[in-house]
Amino acid sequence: MDIRILNKNEIPPMDLLLLADPSIKIVEEYVNRGDCFIAEMDNEVIGVYVLLPTRPETVELVNVAVAEKHHGKSIGKMLVMHAVQKAKVEGFKTIEIGTGNSSIGQLALYQKCGFRITGVDIDFFIRHYEEEIFENDIQCRDMIRLSQDL
Repeated sequence: MDIRILNKNEIPPMDLLLLADPSIKIVEEYVNRGDCFIAEMDNEVIGVYVLLPTRPETVELVNVAVAEKHHGKSIGKMLVMHAVQKAKVEGFKTIEIGTGNSSIGQLALYQKCGFRITGVDIDFFIRHYEEEIFENDIQCRDMIRLSQDL
């Protein structure tokens, strides 16, 4: 598997990006402002993440997604660890990530990758998304914020 930055003339893999974030408008906005990285295997895009600088010395990992047929192969962990390393190389001091209260697997993954919970943005998904989101039979309402010092 190779991970590389998406070239400016390439179309972002919206099918994958929308697995992690159902809002086309929000995804397009942060893809245009951040750096999109893709994971490829045998000329197929199997994963994606986006790094978005937010404040001086701080970057946010705003989307991590893996094609469903490749779940369970530690690709998500490799993408997160690649993002952490990339942020370090680029000189950032802190990397942040947010995920839904219903995203049980993602919360575990991010903590295994060294992130610590720093806060909760109550009703984030109610305020910013028109459609209700359900995951693991739980309504996604709150954004769990995590960060890692680099």
